[in-house]
Amino acid sequence: MKKVLFVCIHNSARSQMAEAFINTYHAQHLIAESAGLEAGKLNPVVVEAMAELEIDISNNEAKTVDEILARGTEYDYVVTVCDEANAERCPTFPGPGHRIHWGFPDPSALSGDPGDKLQQTRIIRDAIAEQINQWCSEAFA
Repeated sequence: MKKVLFVCIHNSARSQMAEAFINTYHAQHLIAESAGLEAGKLNPVVVEAMAELEIDISNNEAKTVDEILARGTEYDYVVTVCDEANAERCPTFPGPGHRIHWGFPDPSALSGDPGDKLQQTRIIRDAIAEQINQWCSEAFA
């Protein structure tokens, strides 16, 4: 079974969604984990958006790449889902770790009322799901 690590800035939104999509829909090919470059807290709007798809991430904890590195886990893929500048800050992990970058907007940077933020988060959520589905259909066909 191949392992993938999704990395974003705080492990509060994008990487959490990507991890959940892999572990929910593509567990026959991959085991996913996620981490942030810095310590963070799970974004409640993201939890709500994922719950709409009947994926419960409410008990997930934000982890840092330092915690993951300390475990020494080897990954087949390390996927950064933040902007390119922050992706460059991602450390090198042990193992084969083919690096991939998929940039998505940061839900924590969204503005507007709670309804606006949820709607914008849905767009990001769906873009992440689409990217993962496309990648998995190509890589594991």
